[in-house]
Amino acid sequence: MGGRGGGRSGGLKPRPLTDRDAQLERIRADTPVTRRDYLRILVTVSGGLAAGAAGVAIGLFRRHGSGTAAPTKVADQLEPGQAVAFRYPGEDDRALAIRLPDGRLVGWSAVCTHLACAVLWRQEDGQLECPCHDGVFDPATGEVLAGPPPRPLPAVRLREDAGGIWAMGTDW
Repeated sequence: MGGRGGGRSGGLKPRPLTDRDAQLERIRADTPVTRRDYLRILVTVSGGLAAGAAGVAIGLFRRHGSGTAAPTKVADQLEPGQAVAFRYPGEDDRALAIRLPDGRLVGWSAVCTHLACAVLWRQEDGQLECPCHDGVFDPATGEVLAGPPPRPLPAVRLREDAGGIWAMGTDW
């Protein structure tokens, strides 16, 4: 066993660490999560999700206007097929006044009853649409024609006289 290095006395070198080895070392170095830590994380995340869901629900079901706002002038006139967007009964409440092709004047909340997205008048289609989730409403009745909205649009009472078109109240 002479002198050519045939023995085991120092001929082995440690192999270099690979990325996989480095990851395994990091995992082994992490402290294990105790049951108490796991429950603390679970309660914190669950509480955050519940608070977020409550915040969304409050925002969706909150009614902005009281229904008894002062009359507000909406427009001087509307031709058949035309619509005008306005704020009523409050500054945070969006509404639409529409002159239907048959000449009737209707007013609706412009807030979708599904997730409170904006409702738009599509003159070329002759319908009210919510582009967020493809909700469609009948412009004559406010009823849901398609999509996920659960309720018809709330009505805005309109009056027309020589001075123009006026929002007079709401039916919500």
